[in-house]
Amino acid sequence: MDHLSFITAYISLGSAWLLMIVIAIVSFIVQWRFRSKFKQYSEIALLSGMSGGEVAEKMLHDNGIYDVQVISVDGQLTDHYNPETKTVNLSPDVFYSRSVASAAVAAHECGHAVQHAKAYTWLNMRSAMVPVINVASTLTQWTLFIGVMLLFFMHNPFVLAIGVAALALVTTFSFVTLPVEFDASRRALAWLNNNYTVMKTSEEHEQAKDALWWAAMTYVVAALSALATLLYYASLLLNRRN
Repeated sequence: MDHLSFITAYISLGSAWLLMIVIAIVSFIVQWRFRSKFKQYSEIALLSGMSGGEVAEKMLHDNGIYDVQVISVDGQLTDHYNPETKTVNLSPDVFYSRSVASAAVAAHECGHAVQHAKAYTWLNMRSAMVPVINVASTLTQWTLFIGVMLLFFMHNPFVLAIGVAALALVTTFSFVTLPVEFDASRRALAWLNNNYTVMKTSEEHEQAKDALWWAAMTYVVAALSALATLLYYASLLLNRRN
C-alpha cells in the first residue's frame, strides 16, 4: 500500500469512527428522550378511563379484526405484535394502565395488526426477511471479530467479507422496518383522532402523537447505527485489501 492509499484508508476509517460516535451520542439522547416522554405521558390519565388493553381491543374490532388476541407479557417496553400467533402483546405498564402513553402504544401495536390484515407490502417484506435475518444476526456475532483478526494477522479477508455481507442484510432489515413503524403510528393516530370515546381532547391526541414520534425516532437511529457499523467494517475490509 503506497503512502497516498494509506492516508486515504486512514481518513476513511477515521470518518467511519466519527460517524459511529456521533450516532451513538444521538441514539443515547433519543432513547433518553423517548423514555422521558413515555414516563411523562404515563402519568397523564386518559379522560375516557380506558386501559391500554381495552384500547387495543376496540381498535381491532373497529377495523373488523376479531381473530387477534390482546395479551399482557412480562417486561417493560416489550410491546409488540406477533403475526405468527396473531397476538398483540402489551407490557403490564401498557395493558393495565389508563394513561395517554398506554393508549398510544396499544394503538400503535394494533396498527401492525391492521397492516397484517390488509397485507401491507412493507410488513410482508419484513416478515419474509425474518428467517434470513435470524441467521445473518448470528453470523455477525462471530464473523466480524474473527474476520478482523484473520484480516490483520493472516491477510485473509474471506471471513470478514461474510460478516460484512451478513451485516448488510441486517442493516437492510433495519431500514425496511422504518416504513412499517411509521405506518403503524399513522394508522394509530388516525384511529385515535376519529374516536372521541378513547381520546376526548385534541391535547390528548397531540400528546399521543409526540410519544409515538419519539418512539419512531428510536428506530431511525437504530437504522443509522447499523449503517454506520456497516460502513466501518466495509471500509476496513476494502482498505485492507487495497
